[in-house]
Amino acid sequence: MFLRQLWDEALAQASYFIGCPATREALVIDPTRDVDRYRALAQQFGYRIVAVTETHIHADFLSGSRELAEQTGATLYLSGCGDAEWSYRWAPDGAVLLHTGDSFRVGNVLVTVFHTPGHTPEHLCFAVIDRGRGATQPMGLFTGDFLFVGDVGRPDLLESAVGEQGKARSAAQQLFESLQLLEHFPDFVLVWPGHGAGSACGKALGAVPHSTVGYERRYNPALQISDRERFIAYVLSGQPEPPLYFARMKRLNRDGVPPLKKLPRPRAMTLDVVRQMPEVWLVDTRPWEFFRQGHLDGALFAPFARALPTVVASYVPEDAPIVLVARHRWLEDIVRWLARVGVDKLLGYVEPEELERSGRLRSVEVIGTEDIDTLRRRHDVLFLDVRDRSEYEAGHLPGAYHAPYARLPQYLGQLPREAELVVYCQSGERSAYAAAYLQRAGFRVRLYGGGFAEWVRYGGEVVRSEPFGGA
Repeated sequence: MFLRQLWDEALAQASYFIGCPATREALVIDPTRDVDRYRALAQQFGYRIVAVTETHIHADFLSGSRELAEQTGATLYLSGCGDAEWSYRWAPDGAVLLHTGDSFRVGNVLVTVFHTPGHTPEHLCFAVIDRGRGATQPMGLFTGDFLFVGDVGRPDLLESAVGEQGKARSAAQQLFESLQLLEHFPDFVLVWPGHGAGSACGKALGAVPHSTVGYERRYNPALQISDRERFIAYVLSGQPEPPLYFARMKRLNRDGVPPLKKLPRPRAMTLDVVRQMPEVWLVDTRPWEFFRQGHLDGALFAPFARALPTVVASYVPEDAPIVLVARHRWLEDIVRWLARVGVDKLLGYVEPEELERSGRLRSVEVIGTEDIDTLRRRHDVLFLDVRDRSEYEAGHLPGAYHAPYARLPQYLGQLPREAELVVYCQSGERSAYAAAYLQRAGFRVRLYGGGFAEWVRYGGEVVRSEPFGGA
């Protein structure tokens, strides 16, 4: 059997290319929207993609399943499970709808299907047996967002990201039942998950690309809990705030992803041209030290790093035109990262050197711990904690409001316009994204660069309480 994992560092997401060396046929699992990379891999190693599938309706990226199947003529295999609300509405004629116990072959590779609801109602896992080597037991499981290295899929997203109240507990119960499936597999069976460390689809994902059923049985914290109620409490606590764009991804992946056809090609622009485009959203991808010292009015801070697609997809309205501040050599990665989260309207880019010729740049004021006590005595200052809810509840600055950075747009109406905002996170990274967004929204902003970690080292007062807001 031929196997390649295609890893997206920005989204901590894995898709898989599985081939039969005898027949040169291949299957792709959980493809992203830029499907050219799967076709390039097939061409490189002499395979023909004959099957495309996905483990579930994703929340963190747009699926390329339909477009890849259309381009290659492959058979599309989709979950036939789930409920009326969360099942595939775009499934074309000829798509094969799968249920527990179903199987299909890709050459000498046998794929067997298991319905594993919990993370989502329709979620599937795939066991693969390499018949070409005479195997009768699975080599591994493609577990999607059901089982990770060191964690299990979060069951709260339909409630916390999509807004369907009352779903989280029942989904956690389903996940507990689904995990009993693992008892039927030997310890040696490999686990190939859909995500790794850095994904918001779990709270403690490991940073290694794969594991085994036996290792997870022994060391995965969630799998050590045999009591249903304790498991439910564990899996629903401490989950990171889902980025605001997750709801849009879920809807499009359920209803039908717009075809990408080809990647956007932003053109080089001058500042004079950009300033004549009042409706455009500026996304500055330079490092923080450069953005902080001087950036174009209204620019978002989304550095050329793994958080870029999360920041842009959460802050920029759907289908809004974008101009990047970026180096030409970064563009291919940036374009791919953004296409995977549905951000396609990239009109152009400005080289960073262009900014040096502009005399009209804004800055972000960064304050230190020594400034905090003075600011706390002012009635027109609001401290804003943009960390996850669990972090805020565990301890925050006295009087601080809570608004997680990845969901910040929905909190704007709750923030007093007359106040000066002092934004902080744990160490300064997330608060930098938030400060730039709030500055664009017209707030007076300062950034506490050391963040909560420095406040604790300083010996500052820490408060533990319920978070501000309910969004």
